[in-house]
Amino acid sequence: MVARLAAPAIAQQLLYTLVFLVDRAMLGHHGSASLASMQISGPLVWTTVSLLSASTVGTVALVGRAVGAGDRALATAAVRGSLWFAGVVGVGVSLVGLLTLPVVPLLFPAAGEDVLVEAEGYLTVFLPSIPLFLLSFTGAAALTAAGDTKTPFIIGAVGNVINIALNYVLIFGHYGAPELGAQGASFASAAAMAWNAVVGLAVLSRRHGRVSFRGPGDALAALRRMLKVAGPSAAERAVQQLGFLGFVMMIGALGGSVMAANQALISIESICWLSAEGFGIAAAAVVAQRLGAGRRLDAAVAAKAATMMAVAFLSLFAAMFLLIPEVLLRAFTDDDAIVAMGLPVMVIAAVAQPFLAFSMVMSHALRGAGETRAPFVIMVLGGLVVRLFATWLFAFPLGLGLVGIWIGSTVDWVVRAALLGWVFFRGGWRDVAV
Repeated sequence: MVARLAAPAIAQQLLYTLVFLVDRAMLGHHGSASLASMQISGPLVWTTVSLLSASTVGTVALVGRAVGAGDRALATAAVRGSLWFAGVVGVGVSLVGLLTLPVVPLLFPAAGEDVLVEAEGYLTVFLPSIPLFLLSFTGAAALTAAGDTKTPFIIGAVGNVINIALNYVLIFGHYGAPELGAQGASFASAAAMAWNAVVGLAVLSRRHGRVSFRGPGDALAALRRMLKVAGPSAAERAVQQLGFLGFVMMIGALGGSVMAANQALISIESICWLSAEGFGIAAAAVVAQRLGAGRRLDAAVAAKAATMMAVAFLSLFAAMFLLIPEVLLRAFTDDDAIVAMGLPVMVIAAVAQPFLAFSMVMSHALRGAGETRAPFVIMVLGGLVVRLFATWLFAFPLGLGLVGIWIGSTVDWVVRAALLGWVFFRGGWRDVAV
């Protein structure tokens, strides 16, 4: 069952990320300033979406348990509460983001005026579209927790077609449209997420679907239960993103060329960690359903199977990083200097992939069981303490620059993998109440 759920879940995650990958690839061919601007807007986008979508951890845990136990009323209430939460919080954060947008240039003083203009153009469109992103992710999480990963995949596939077509027109100014660069990419992404959100809500509105937001059930009570599970996960993501922003600012201190090179590298690696995310989503759903049905041993077997499949899958990507690094880099940039900067980093990225896969899937499996505290503590240690210190040490005092940045992140993944494995094999996650 893990493999059956994982394949479309991986595809779904890749489709969501393909929206941003296509943006980066097209912007890289539009100009180095456009690509470098994604080193500013990209982390801010993912920080916002990651933090706000932490509630989907509670959605997966509660909907999965309810489906496993055959409690349709609870599943319905959980879906309805999750969607209301996503919509209300999304609107509030959009308003706050627009008000604080003028602060962004102060965080990246070395980026250059042309890079900052492109980043501001992207963010002015992204911020109002935050509710669409959250509703899209929440709807997909509810369907996945109920065992339906095919529907979100199909919805995401159409969304990507919309994004690619609008990117081509709006980034480069084809067919009489204005040449908007990064802002055009943001318009295209927002349109794709609008499609994903609207169609996802339409699917969830069917009373007799696998799961629905229409029907009996106390949505407020379900939301309280979900937030209890999601709270530590939200704190975990906050720490993770705080560490990530510090990580990004260190990259920004190395200048615009390094920012552009890192964006090309991140674009390549994102395929890997989103593949791991897909295995993790499948693991979380199966673990939640098995525990809801009282099948504790099956839950452990599913978590192990998903983790090992992810490690094997990402090891294949690691081999590609070693065998065809230049081919991969040139998919995102034509600049020879940027490619030369990225080549030695691909070796470090290859080493990181098995540890990244293990960490991400094991974290999801524990969250699916309702165990969110241990991943939070590990995130604080790895993502905030280890990553920032190791990155600073290798990049600046030891003078390794961009290579040092990636050594620091790899040290973080190794530490997390060891600690998460220890928590899982101790077995206390099987007894967590949701």
